[in-house]
Amino acid sequence: MANFAKSNVPQFSMDVYQNAYLPEGGSEVNAIVTVTATGGGTIGSTVSAPHHYAPGEGPSAAVVLMVDCSGSMDYPPTKMRNARDATAAAVDALRDGVHFAVVGGTHVAKEVYPGGGRLAVADAATREQAKQALRTLSAGGGTAIGTWLRLADRLLASADVAIRHGILLTDGRNEHESPEALEAALEACAGRFTCDARGVGTDWEVKEVTAVASALLGSADIVADPAGLADDFTRMMEAAMGKEVADVMLRLWTPAGATVRFVKQVAPTVEELTGRRTEAGPRAGDYPLGSWGDESRDYHLCVEVPPAGLGREMLAARLSLVIPGPSGPGGEGPGAVETLGAQGLVRAVWTDDMAASTSINPQVAHYTGQAELAQVIQQGLDLRKAGDNDGATAKLGRAVQLASASGNADTAKLLAKVVDVVDAATGTVRLKTKVEEADEMTLETRSTKTVRVKK
Repeated sequence: MANFAKSNVPQFSMDVYQNAYLPEGGSEVNAIVTVTATGGGTIGSTVSAPHHYAPGEGPSAAVVLMVDCSGSMDYPPTKMRNARDATAAAVDALRDGVHFAVVGGTHVAKEVYPGGGRLAVADAATREQAKQALRTLSAGGGTAIGTWLRLADRLLASADVAIRHGILLTDGRNEHESPEALEAALEACAGRFTCDARGVGTDWEVKEVTAVASALLGSADIVADPAGLADDFTRMMEAAMGKEVADVMLRLWTPAGATVRFVKQVAPTVEELTGRRTEAGPRAGDYPLGSWGDESRDYHLCVEVPPAGLGREMLAARLSLVIPGPSGPGGEGPGAVETLGAQGLVRAVWTDDMAASTSINPQVAHYTGQAELAQVIQQGLDLRKAGDNDGATAKLGRAVQLASASGNADTAKLLAKVVDVVDAATGTVRLKTKVEEADEMTLETRSTKTVRVKK
């Protein structure tokens, strides 16, 4: 990786939580894997003050800011002004030496700064020039998010850097390209850069914004009041500046005859990774985990193993973390990886001790509930939109029950704006007759946010 101050590279560790005991004939093994990176230059969302590198320190990075400039950004007129101010605040948060560009997005994508298919290098002068260029932004035209992402990809690819990141802001629906065109753009960009996506106001489509963040392994959120954009953009940029290792992958090896049922991230958000596997040699596959700074995330994996006799023990999975290795002259060519040192083992032990084989590991139980919570919120809101009030009440009631039982207070608060809670413990609720659109969209956008197990 180019341009690293070596002392700032985080150290990775891995902890596995599971109940290894299976009853006779049992074959399903579940484990929660906590991956932690520590000792890098900066702290992720857990600590408020980002580390400030000395100039030229820290990993080489490039960031492209994509700002919606479609006609709807003029209603109300403060929205465009807030977006300009927020982008300026994000530019201010760029570390010296980071490559960057600003893209204005309508039904086409245009380079706002620096232009000419290039990236600028952040310093006092270029930050000031970028802010001057932002003042010329005006609203007009449609929305075609795929074109913004493809331009960002071309710009980011022009720099030889370790970390490539996008920040995307939209206020409207992706009406000027087909859903297939956006999907194709996301497929083309996946694995090439990470991207945080934000919807401002309430006229955008939650599933579009969350699809961008999900495909590009970034965060998604709503900023219902445009006045909150500058703070949000500053935090996003500080988090992006805190990333030190890109393209981390979870390598999962399983024994002959075993099947991987699923691999998903379960904290800080629920993210399905099963379908993103790339094969990595006999019985091994890699799952993308995106870019990392100082932070910790949890993953749930489920493996089906061939049943063995009582008293037998088996290695059900071996886990390691890898990053793409050097390729080209002196490197090992494409497909080469470097390992990050952290390893974990998942075991299966067959026993006739009923108490041992039927107990569910608390971590596994907790995150199974959090994943269900995300799912029933989505289902409940979809049913509500479809006019199925009984179905929506049942699903959102179950969501209230799960949020309450797991101590997910943030999600419980959001649910209480959409339903009247009669009894949280039993999940008895009534749909509110009038729900603010912003409240419903906030619940949907943040439905995948989880709370961690109380250790």
